[in-house]
Amino acid sequence: MKKCVVGISLSLSITAAYAQSSIALYGVVDDALTFNSNAGGQRQYFLTSGAKTANRWGLTGTEDLGGGVKTLFSIETGFSNNNGALLQGGAIFGRQAYVGLSSNLGTLTFGRQYSSGYWYVGGPLTSGGGWAFSGSGYGAHPGDVDNLDSFNRVNNAVIYTTPKINGLTGSAMYSFGGVPGSTAEHQIWALGAGYANGSITMGVGYQVANQPNFSFYGNNPSSSTTGNNMWSPVNQGYASAGSQKIFSAGAAYTLGSATIAAIYSNTRYSDLGTTAVAGLNPTEAGYRGGETFNVGELNFKYMLTPAFLLGVSYAYTHSSGVNDARYQQVDFGLDYFVSKRTDFYGGAIYQHAAGTNSLGMPAVAEIGPTTPSLNNHQIVAILGFGHRF
Repeated sequence: MKKCVVGISLSLSITAAYAQSSIALYGVVDDALTFNSNAGGQRQYFLTSGAKTANRWGLTGTEDLGGGVKTLFSIETGFSNNNGALLQGGAIFGRQAYVGLSSNLGTLTFGRQYSSGYWYVGGPLTSGGGWAFSGSGYGAHPGDVDNLDSFNRVNNAVIYTTPKINGLTGSAMYSFGGVPGSTAEHQIWALGAGYANGSITMGVGYQVANQPNFSFYGNNPSSSTTGNNMWSPVNQGYASAGSQKIFSAGAAYTLGSATIAAIYSNTRYSDLGTTAVAGLNPTEAGYRGGETFNVGELNFKYMLTPAFLLGVSYAYTHSSGVNDARYQQVDFGLDYFVSKRTDFYGGAIYQHAAGTNSLGMPAVAEIGPTTPSLNNHQIVAILGFGHRF
């Protein structure tokens, strides 16, 4: 057993088969002091587990089968270090759990996985999926309606990823709905592509989820099979949608120590009222139209030193259709690595809401999964540190 900077590796050489196997154990423990300016009308001080980088431990490994073919696997658990609880609705390996094969023709994986939009747009390009407290979701777009902070993984997914050619790669995903007698019910499919070469990074993703309240949002052990699985008033009134379609695209340009990025997403909840959801507002459930969220984000980050990052972003979200709501959000963050494994960070998020939300009520500010404000504005401030192993 050899202890490394990023984890613990076990290497096994099988001479008879000329094969190499490796298994790595890794993880993150992160915590932060947090202030909410308006938690149901009151100021709130608390700890946020995994505020910047979500707490996790995992195992990943590969085995060389010869002829350029490898098997691979990854299992990853999310947890709260403040109370020891499992995250992702209590799933043991709720962050991801898959097995696959790779060769010079690409990679094929099977299991619980991230969506294509996150891999190519959210993670590498958005502030909320990167430096702006992605572990807690505080920097995500309201309600994470476009899933660019990956609040939701995809169960029963088969993903093919192409080899990288001149900086370009792509993927196709299909998730089996598993409903007897129907291949369409609860199914999810997605396409994505990314390009990274020199100073330019670009990404695009498209996903379609049928009956999203149960297929996409209801994918954890604690999810309801009859009730509403959407957690935010930004979109939970649209749980009766027959389908959800998410398109996202973005690009970033790096010049020296500075990077500027622009992102756009379009999320549509179609055929409202066609999926029965217990306890849903009757007015919304009876509406046979749809709701569209358009999100635009511009973000900037600057490396003050190779170990010290400063970031700021502005995002505008507009929903229209059944209701009309507008959300403006500013993310600000600092991150300083005192070593390769330990960083200290801080920052704040401000959100302002206007119009009528998905529940037919005046829109209120709600930064990530915090307690919503009683009015149209809210500030969340964070100061924390994390350690990787």
